[in-house]
Amino acid sequence: MKLLVIIPAYNEEESIVQTVNELRAVAPQYDYVVVNDGSKDATRDICIENGFNLIDLPVNIGLTGGFQTGMKYALRNGYDAAVQFDADGQHMPSCLEPMLHAMEDTGADIVIGSRFVTEKKSASMRMIGSRLISAMIKLTTGCSIKDPTSGLRMYNRAMIECFSAKSDFGPEPDSIAYLIRKGAKVAEVQASMRERQAGESYLTFTRSIEYMMRTCISILFVQWFRG
Repeated sequence: MKLLVIIPAYNEEESIVQTVNELRAVAPQYDYVVVNDGSKDATRDICIENGFNLIDLPVNIGLTGGFQTGMKYALRNGYDAAVQFDADGQHMPSCLEPMLHAMEDTGADIVIGSRFVTEKKSASMRMIGSRLISAMIKLTTGCSIKDPTSGLRMYNRAMIECFSAKSDFGPEPDSIAYLIRKGAKVAEVQASMRERQAGESYLTFTRSIEYMMRTCISILFVQWFRG
C-alpha cells in the first residue's frame, strides 16, 4: 500500500527537523508532507531550508484544517493510506510498518497506534478522561477503543475520501465514533510514544478537562445529527 505520512505543524521550529529526519532515516519507504499551519515562528523557513516536502498555509486554520489539507493532498496524489503523525517528536516512525501491516491483514479502515493494547493505563486525571471517552464510544457504538485520544491514526483510501469531503471532520475521537457507527472497522496496534521533544503542548490541565467534556458530549449527542 502506498502510504503518506501527514505532519501538521504549528510553531514547531524546535522539533520539526528532528522529526522529519528521523522519519526519513527509519521509514524511508514512506512519503511524507509537512503541513505548516500558518506558524508564527521559523517552522516554514526551516522546512524550506531543509528541502522538506511542504504545504505552507498562509494563516493558522487549526488541526482539523491542517489535517484535511494533508488528506486532500493524499487523495489527489493517489495514496492508498495516510497517517497522522505529530511534529513534536512524540510519535515513533518504527510504529508505521506494523500499523500498515495490520491494515492490510485485518482489512481495517482505521488503525490506531495505541499505548494500551498490552500496557495498562495509569490512574492519572488524563487517563481517567481517556477511560471516560472509551466508555462513551463503547456505549454508542459497541466497539472497544483502548486509546481513543491517540493522535497516531492511519486511514485507508475510503477514509481519506471521507475526511477530504467533510469540512467539519476533525481527527478526533468523536469522528472515529461516528465512522464506526457508519460501518468503519477499527484496529489497534501497540505503539510506544515519547514525551513532547520541544515546545509546549496546547493541552493544559484546564484545556484537557474542557476537551474531554466536549468530546464526550459530541459522542453522546452531536454525532447522531451529523450528516
